[in-house]
Amino acid sequence: MLPIYLYGHPVLRKACADITPDYPGLKELLANMFDTMYESDGVGLAAPQIGRAERIVVIDADPVKDSFPECAGRKLVLINPHIEVLDGETVTRAEGCLSLPGLSENVPRVEHIRMKWLDENLEPHDEEFDGFLSRIIQHECDHLEGKLYIDHISMIRKQLIKSKLNNIIAGKIRCDYPVKYAPKPKKK
Repeated sequence: MLPIYLYGHPVLRKACADITPDYPGLKELLANMFDTMYESDGVGLAAPQIGRAERIVVIDADPVKDSFPECAGRKLVLINPHIEVLDGETVTRAEGCLSLPGLSENVPRVEHIRMKWLDENLEPHDEEFDGFLSRIIQHECDHLEGKLYIDHISMIRKQLIKSKLNNIIAGKIRCDYPVKYAPKPKKK
């Protein structure tokens, strides 16, 4: 299991680069990402969350199928994903993130997207997604742009959770999975 990089770590704020077809060890990395996601009780994991500034995402939305039927059986590997169309109704729902343990905030997102990506065999796909599955994909693809779900909440909400965010940065939290904290600033 790989450690999850927590809020405050610079890699979470980097825009990620597409990977090339000759990417070394891709199958092993994907297997490790799925294992890490499952062991952390997540439904999605983006490469920056394991310290890699690369456009790779794994998703297994099946665990939430009872509440969101569109997620049933949806296990995806997204390589170099690019969301092309965002439209439809905006819905606000609670989101959490493995990189922000102990937090959950209401985030507005569109209900309908269209996306192009490569799968684990580097085969191209172009598909539309709706509902909660669309939300999971948008959340994970935000990571690839250096964004976190808290970037979508109001400044007032950010102020209200500031001490919790500072506790994550300071390492004053407990996690049930291995983590990597932000590097400590060097003393002058």
